[in-house]
This record gives sequence, structure tokens and C-alpha cells, in this order.
Amino acid sequence: MASSRMGLRHIEAFRAVMMTGSMTAAARSVHTSQPHISRLIAQLEAITQFALFDRNGSRLTPTLDGARFYQEVEKTFVGLAGLESAAAGIRSFSASRLSVAAMPRLAGGLLARIVARFKTEYPDVMVSIHSGNASTVHNWISSGFCDMGLAMLSGDAPGIQVEPVMAMNCVAIMPRGHRLARLDRIKPADFAGEPFVAFTSSTPLRDRIDRVFTQAKVERQVVAEAGLGASISAMVGAGLGVSLINPLAAREEYATHGVELRPFTPAVPVTVALLFPPAHTRSRLVTVFARYARELMLEEMADLRARPTPARRASPRTPG
Repeated sequence: MASSRMGLRHIEAFRAVMMTGSMTAAARSVHTSQPHISRLIAQLEAITQFALFDRNGSRLTPTLDGARFYQEVEKTFVGLAGLESAAAGIRSFSASRLSVAAMPRLAGGLLARIVARFKTEYPDVMVSIHSGNASTVHNWISSGFCDMGLAMLSGDAPGIQVEPVMAMNCVAIMPRGHRLARLDRIKPADFAGEPFVAFTSSTPLRDRIDRVFTQAKVERQVVAEAGLGASISAMVGAGLGVSLINPLAAREEYATHGVELRPFTPAVPVTVALLFPPAHTRSRLVTVFARYARELMLEEMADLRARPTPARRASPRTPG
């Protein structure tokens, strides 16, 4: 029984016959049988109530009505192609923008590598990296100015959504050749009386480190303060003193500033986390970028844990 409604299979069959010039070639092009194509064309003629082709043996010639109908069919297929292109653009986030915040060392190191990997798959996305201190990054995320962020947290982050990725322990850093570089592991007593480069006052990590030394009844000689691990590493590398910083930053600074790294006991944990604005529904773009970030962060953390602390030199010297 002939179908009473025009369907996509009818249009595909008609278009194939028009483009190939025969039922047999049309059947091959759409991977079906010639009788099936003939049946669909007959049904379409019954639905439209006009002849689509003049038949002369095996030869088919479009009627005037058939030719006019084909023009309308092609307009529809052009529209469908446009929809397919639009869908592909949406799927690949074409012309989309993403703003990501991080502190300077993470922004220029880990976050930059995340963006590079993400762009290999989604090259049309404009990713903007915003770099600032911890409080600035927090404000950017909480206000929604940035879509997400990347941070090393040593305390609470109120007013934003935090997704921890991995916890790590701070490491001791010291100038190359420092006497403490002879040790395989550093404890608070080893820092007694040592010039110490600290994080700025009233920051969660500074408070946590201070508590460790207070509980151990160890007095340090704080000679300088800085809000960024990169600044602390630079001062340590210049011989100003020793310090404790997060291991990811320490590895980044190892080659740059000429510092030695050693494990520190007791543990001073920090959390590698992704940050998101509060009570916001995450877009698919943010969700996909977060997945890339999480994967690369876990890869690098696994590599960091697998690699031993850089070996101390055989003949360390004590700065004079």
C-alpha cells in the first residue's frame, strides 16, 4: 500500500535518481535495491499527484513538474547541510571563548600545557588565561568574571565550588650546595636558626607552616616574605634562605632558580583543585575543558611522584 505521507526516504530516492539518471545507479548510490527505489518513486508520485519522470524503456527523463520539485528538494538539502555545519560548529565550540584563572606559576606552567593539549582537539576556542594572586583568582571565580580556575589550596575557599584533584605535601627548598642538601629528608629542627623565606602573613599556607614550627618548638629567622612560590624560589635560589613550598611549584622552579628539593616531615598538605563560580550551571565547554585539565594534572602528579627528588651533589659546600 502506498504511503500517504512524504518521508525522507522518498526524497532521498528521488534525489538519487535525479543525480544518477537511472533507478539502478540510484539504488547503488544509496545502497539498496532497484525495485525498492522504483517503489519509493511510485509512492512519491502518488503522494505529490504528478509524474516526476517520463519513462521510455529504461530511460528516465524528469518532467517539468519533476524538475521544479527537484529545485525545491535541493533548497532543502542546502538547508540541511547548513544545519549539519552549525551542529559541527556547536560540537567543536567554534568561536567560543573560555576564561581561566590561576596564580602566575600555574598559569605559565601547568595551565598553559592544559590549554595547549585542549587546543589540539578544539582549535577554534579562544582560551584566555588570567593570572593573579590567590585572593584575585578567588574574586575572579566567585564573581563569574572567569569561567573556572586552577589553584593549589592550603585552606578553605568560601564562596566558590572546589573540586579537589589531588593532595600533595610541601617540600623543603634550599640553595644549591646548602648544608641541608646533604640530608635526604628535612624536619623542623633542621631549620632551627636558618634564614627562612616565608609566605606573606595571614595566608592559609603561612599559618599552617607556622603551626608546624610552633608545635616543634623551633625558631626560624624569617628574613623575607612573598606571596608567590616563584618569588620565594627566586630568593632561595639567590642564597637568601630556605623555605617550604608546594611540590608542583618546586619542580617548576628547580631548573629555573637553582634550588635543591627535599621531602619535609611532618606533612604540610596542599590540594590541587579546579575552581568554579558558585551556583552556576556549567556549560559543556567548561565541562570538557575541566576534563582535559583533570587528566593532565593527574598525569603530571603521577610523574611527579614517580620521579625521585633531585639527587644531592656528592660534595656539597656550605655557603660562606
